[in-house]
Amino acid sequence: MSGERGIARSHRRVIFASSLGTVFEWYDFYLYGSLSAIISRQFFSGVNETTGFIFALLAFAAGFFVRPFGALVFGRLGDLVGRKHTFLITIVIMGASTALVGFLPSYASIGVAAPILLVALRLLQGLALGGEYGGAAVYVAEHAPEGRRGLYTSWIQTTATLGLFLSLIVILACRLALGEEFEDWGWRIPFLLSTVLLGISVYIRLQLEESPVFVAMRREGALSKAPLAEAFGRRDNLRLVLLALIGATAGQAVVWYGGQFYALFFLEKVLQLEAQAVTMIMIASLALATPFFVVFGALSDRIGRKTVVLAGCALAVLTYFPGFRALTHAANPALDAAVSTTPVTVVADPASCSFQFDPVGRKVFSNPCDVAKAALARAGVPYGNEAAAPGAHAAVRIGSGDVAVVIDAAGDAAEVRTALRRALDAAGYPARADMSRVDYPVVIAITTWLVILVTMVYGPIAAWLVELFPPRIRYSAMSLPYHIGNGWFGGFLPVTAFAIVAATGNIYAGLWYPVAVAGLTVIVGALFLPETAGKKRRSAAGG
Repeated sequence: MSGERGIARSHRRVIFASSLGTVFEWYDFYLYGSLSAIISRQFFSGVNETTGFIFALLAFAAGFFVRPFGALVFGRLGDLVGRKHTFLITIVIMGASTALVGFLPSYASIGVAAPILLVALRLLQGLALGGEYGGAAVYVAEHAPEGRRGLYTSWIQTTATLGLFLSLIVILACRLALGEEFEDWGWRIPFLLSTVLLGISVYIRLQLEESPVFVAMRREGALSKAPLAEAFGRRDNLRLVLLALIGATAGQAVVWYGGQFYALFFLEKVLQLEAQAVTMIMIASLALATPFFVVFGALSDRIGRKTVVLAGCALAVLTYFPGFRALTHAANPALDAAVSTTPVTVVADPASCSFQFDPVGRKVFSNPCDVAKAALARAGVPYGNEAAAPGAHAAVRIGSGDVAVVIDAAGDAAEVRTALRRALDAAGYPARADMSRVDYPVVIAITTWLVILVTMVYGPIAAWLVELFPPRIRYSAMSLPYHIGNGWFGGFLPVTAFAIVAATGNIYAGLWYPVAVAGLTVIVGALFLPETAGKKRRSAAGG
């Protein structure tokens, strides 16, 4: 079932050219996610640390928010004028906006204009990516012979992970070469390299011919004159779009981002491993798991797209909580032991506790409960909540013994953090992960499993979506549920999960979001979506 043996020589160039250009586009898009901690310091330094990190995640999510709008704009263009010309436009927009991030002054240089310009560039990236994926997937699928769409399109599915892999490799190389200077100015180099990748991508795309299915439709006069109206204005097509969203792409998306980006955030921000070590762990996991995109894509040609995708979602539901708990035990055993033997509890009047997210970065959270929770969040310490009598002083209890730290209304935040740190040290809570105690083989095995789940849900999804819709509207029709699923359900996973964790104090509470969405997809997909593998290819006109 090897990819190369299963693909005709005449089609390898089509797959290689489409996939390589898409790898570069994903590289551009995910540089931001991989460098979110540094970007938080560079562009959101005018707010407190917690709010700044949430802002950085929101700016990351902004690129996903506009992806459905890019799908509408470029999907319509792709169905009207052709697949090739459309994804030539998207690669230029993506490459140019990414390179400009490398030139963008920081908050310290130009103030609030810096984050505004950053978000504007992220929006351009999202619009471009909204048109890119559908074009590449449709283009490759329309070259595939009968019974090989899963295999052919699975190569496109590898591009997102390969783009992330490439971004991590470039970032690691720059970190090793520049040392501490990487945090200061060296982080710009990976963005600036986009100018080189843009030139290569445009050259490759120019060598391609138009899709044979699109050429046939144009010759027969079967092109849709109003693809958006036809795709979303007709009740039967709109129903299928909505079912594809809930029953396929929403669950696929949260498993994709949970297994790659949330795992990265969890290791670095929650378990507090060194950034360079986290990068190397993710590189190893991606290298081990990426071939499974092609394995599961080809498998879907035999046993069905629906079977493979929904099985991946179901396995994520069953294994996410035990998997991330095992990750804590292997990556930061001191934290795991401390949480098990001496749990931390914030005891406070619930009315005195705020939800600590300030959209404008101007509010000071000075209530004793807020001071305590902010100090624990900065220390990376999970905690429970216990209601105290109205008006009582807020306190932090470590273990089942006496209260360790009492915080009155006049308590200074810096003094509280110092007192808490002393108490946490005494209880065995590490300030940072002890890198000498990280069980790297186990950590890599767990993160590899998480990425293998990604390959199960993502490998066959392009073939499934392409086959759900007729050729005359498929660029528009498949792009919208894909990008709402991945742009909204998936793209907002990091910030949603982080906010849930910050509110509850439970480092695993954020996992309820991907588990709930993936579970919903299993139910809806199993009951309402058809299996498409093995069905005869639609006519060019699509009917």
